[in-house]
Amino acid sequence: MKPKPQRLLMNLLTAMDEDVLRVRDAISLCELFGVTSNSTRVALTRLSAEGLIESCGRGQYQLTARAHTLTDDLRRWRTALQRLEAWTGQWVAAHLGGLGRSDKPALRRRKRALEMNGFQELSRDLYIRPDNLRGGVASVRERLYRLGLEGSAPVFLLSHLDDHYVPRARNLWDTTGLEQRYRDTASHLRQWLDQADRLSPEAAARESFVIGDRAIRQIVFDPLLPEQMIDATARQTFVDTLLTFDQTGHAIWRRLYHLSAGTTAPT
Repeated sequence: MKPKPQRLLMNLLTAMDEDVLRVRDAISLCELFGVTSNSTRVALTRLSAEGLIESCGRGQYQLTARAHTLTDDLRRWRTALQRLEAWTGQWVAAHLGGLGRSDKPALRRRKRALEMNGFQELSRDLYIRPDNLRGGVASVRERLYRLGLEGSAPVFLLSHLDDHYVPRARNLWDTTGLEQRYRDTASHLRQWLDQADRLSPEAAARESFVIGDRAIRQIVFDPLLPEQMIDATARQTFVDTLLTFDQTGHAIWRRLYHLSAGTTAPT
């Protein structure tokens, strides 16, 4: 499946060591995915109009401060499991009852913020997640607001759920599906790593991008449930395998990028 040019370019910008992307290199790299030079230029123009990239020299682009707010957060997936703390049975809650429902961009930002923080709806307009992340409610609240939840939405600690709601709350997440995806994705990544050195540089770059992007999205949107609710060993194995895959993929892309630019990749 061909990636969308804008998403491909944003991924390239976040992956480059210098955080600067030359137009000619963007065109060359996007061609690996069947994206035409015209489509690449149009995508760069749209990203600029959206305030996500800006010119930093003739034929060069970099991420804007606004884009860094999201991409810097996404880059923290490598240390996601370090955010975990022991769970005492309490919950972080967000109440959305007072928010508007007509602003579609705001609705998308709100949905993304809740999903990236692992929230599920317990009852109408009341979303919860286990209080098992470092920094507690204050840290989750700050991240929710930073990622797009309106500041007028109250985010608070929820304790002492009654007997009716406790089992319902604990079953909001499809833990069986999560655990199966941990195992399946880790296996897929290992299989690819075992045969990566037999691929051409272009094929390796293309495949590592597609496979890695999907796996990273999986951990970015992982609810980071406590070990009382999830197979923590399967999750750790998945993340460890993805870290190895990510290092390999970045090395492949750096070599290809510097080859395209006519420079020498750092060792």
